[in-house]
Amino acid sequence: MSQQSDIENEMTARGLWAEKFVEFQSDRKNPRRAAFARVGDATRRVIDRLVATMASNEDLEYIASQIEGVANVLEQYPMGRTYEGFSEAANAGSPGGFFDHSPISGVANPIAPPLQFEIPDLDSSGEQRIVGRINFGSAYEGPPGCVHGGYLAAAFDELLGRAQSLSGNPGMTANLNINYRRPTPLKCDLEFEGILLRVDGRKVYTRGECRHNGVLTAEADALFVSISFDRLAELARAQRRV
Repeated sequence: MSQQSDIENEMTARGLWAEKFVEFQSDRKNPRRAAFARVGDATRRVIDRLVATMASNEDLEYIASQIEGVANVLEQYPMGRTYEGFSEAANAGSPGGFFDHSPISGVANPIAPPLQFEIPDLDSSGEQRIVGRINFGSAYEGPPGCVHGGYLAAAFDELLGRAQSLSGNPGMTANLNINYRRPTPLKCDLEFEGILLRVDGRKVYTRGECRHNGVLTAEADALFVSISFDRLAELARAQRRV
């Protein structure tokens, strides 16, 4: 096969993955996804206000009883799995079966900030990029008024995980290096950018940056190793057997 054909096939794979990703991102009319997102948003509000509240002891007792009531209701229902249905989604080449429940970007997961993504159109450089936007609340504080470095690392892992998926042969993180350039502020709109650098066999190389008002606060590079959708599906099936 010619080098030109290899390049065309690679670009086709990237385009299909990006298309499926955008389709999933835009599918917000699904009633169950919408309900999960609403619960996730409400619970995030509770977490954000609770983490450093000045409520009185009496009010905290009342709040605790209310939250315990919600927990009691939820305990009446059987639990599924975060990756429910992933085997079928993976075999179909869909990237979206579990994204809503991600601990970093999942709108249904109350511990997620969440990090929200878009895939820009190709620019003149031809770089494959993904942009993430996020606003870390009080629950993610490390140094005073700043985002905890561990959460920034997790955000980069999520961001670059999405970027490497543009290769059409997504895999798992093998190495993640982060440089913290300056404190990253809490409760501010931050922009992440992830770039797919190159693919070398099963190895996928990426680079990312985090900026606040255009100022670089952290940067990262990561190596991913591609694995087959069949292998991901097997991991999901193994999880269901536990």
